[in-house]
Amino acid sequence: PENLMGMQATIEQAMKSREILGISDPQTLAHVLTDGVQSSLNDPRLVISYEPSTVESPRKAPAPTNLTQEELMAGLQKNVRYDILEGNVGYLRVDDLPDQEVLSRLSGFLVNHVWKQLMGTSALVLDLRQCPSGHVSGIPYVISYLHPGNTVLHVDTIYNRPLNTTTEIWTLPQVLGERYGAEKDVVVLTSSRTGGVAEDIAYILKHMRRAIVVGERTEGGALDLQKLRIGQSNFFLTVPVSRSLGPLSGGSQTWEGSGVLPCVSTPAEQALEKALAILTLRRALPGVVHRLQEALQEYYTLVDRVPALLHHLSSMDYSMVVSEEGLVTKLNSGLQAVAEDPRLLVRAVGPREISSGSEAESHEPLEAEPEIPKDEAARKALVDTVFQVSVLPGNVGYLRFD
Repeated sequence: PENLMGMQATIEQAMKSREILGISDPQTLAHVLTDGVQSSLNDPRLVISYEPSTVESPRKAPAPTNLTQEELMAGLQKNVRYDILEGNVGYLRVDDLPDQEVLSRLSGFLVNHVWKQLMGTSALVLDLRQCPSGHVSGIPYVISYLHPGNTVLHVDTIYNRPLNTTTEIWTLPQVLGERYGAEKDVVVLTSSRTGGVAEDIAYILKHMRRAIVVGERTEGGALDLQKLRIGQSNFFLTVPVSRSLGPLSGGSQTWEGSGVLPCVSTPAEQALEKALAILTLRRALPGVVHRLQEALQEYYTLVDRVPALLHHLSSMDYSMVVSEEGLVTKLNSGLQAVAEDPRLLVRAVGPREISSGSEAESHEPLEAEPEIPKDEAARKALVDTVFQVSVLPGNVGYLRFD
């Protein structure tokens, strides 16, 4: 409501000018009104439409209580799918999140035929790229299975304007079956079509630091959009009636209107491939850290600083590492700060820079000894690239070698 300051005056001014009211084509009028409202309120979710064929407001889908178990199952299987990908990565695609009642009625099926198959995986990809909608009451179920069970967490507060009610969303203290291991990586895939409740899930998991979001900036939609008839006309106003107050970000920001910004931006159609590459890197992380610790213990000359370096490596937060470059930067800044030694340097090398696996594992120098050419002219050319010799004024000899 605070954004409506001045809107009444804007409407009255438009009526006085008669320019807008003089538009004879109703579809054109709807577009003009939409542009005016969206620009005045800076909210792309507000849409005015002309629908002469709509006698009543659009019919709502049948309530779950009116559907049979078989009908609920058919809807669930259409909107929720899973797979086990290469590398023992679980894949869960949700195109429409059911409400609390549906999830409760079908919880046994979901746990036994979907969730148990994913529990043994080493990482999970949650695909929300084709999820434009869902039910707010289903949010705690998704978040709770990915949240450790030893505490309950306040993940959102939702305000409903027409009802003037505020609802807090908390993780569930108990779930049917098991929760996904907190030490396992989770990646959420998003697209510009990811909207509403799906955006809230991506936002919550990102701010919990429980998931890496990969893909496109989301739609910036709303948790609950309602289409209201304007008077007795065939014009309708689509308006968000609920808002997330974003407690995980201190209420200072939310995803509505602006969308959820991914941790790793990539076109939606490439998001799964990118996610699998990130998970491959993260699978290798413990081995990299372990070998780095071994190298410091065996080779670092400032022995008294080694215990602090080992502790730093073991306690460092790697939850948001998504690239080799990011890992190298994080390791270098941390190690150099702890050791107060700018000579400590980690770098990522390509396969061509490593002559053999055994050489890399043994920490031997990677540079090979240059071959000395047999040809005299070639030898002289090699020497000239390494040494520079000249006689300076005053009969001063000058020898430089790089």
